[in-house]
Amino acid sequence: MTDKQRILGIDPGSRLTGFGVLDFQGDTPAYVASGTVASMDGAFAERLRQIFDSVSGIVLEYQPDIVVVESVFMHKNAGSALKLGHARSAAICATFEHNVDVFEYAPREIKQAVVGTGAATKEQVQHMVVSILNLGGTPAPDAADALAAALCHGNQRRIHARLGSGNAIAGQR
Repeated sequence: MTDKQRILGIDPGSRLTGFGVLDFQGDTPAYVASGTVASMDGAFAERLRQIFDSVSGIVLEYQPDIVVVESVFMHKNAGSALKLGHARSAAICATFEHNVDVFEYAPREIKQAVVGTGAATKEQVQHMVVSILNLGGTPAPDAADALAAALCHGNQRRIHARLGSGNAIAGQR
């Protein structure tokens, strides 16, 4: 596989949403950008608008081929899980007008792909992201999680291509 593909990873949160952009040339990931979108001010609906507008701007700026979003996991607090689900939806909806495929991975799946264990800590994810991408500094935890999501999909796409089942992961438009 020698094609080039740009992947945007998103780690959604109701207050902080991480993003990470990687280019894959064949099997090799290359860091493009990462950061955190802060949506801490205002009413909840306004924070969702900030997430939507920011993710839409990121997609417009970096023109990814694929967007990967971390799926919702159950919090101890149902209200927190619901807010996370809304933030996630705002981020996903922001990609719709840009005609990109959207894939989802569970947090444990992402950690397993990048660290080797689904129970990895945020610090372990950060360490492995820095190591795999040969970064000069450590990204914020939410940005590292987003980069890990992009790495996870990059690894999955390579595996499926080698197995001859490149369409095995169903994307959503």
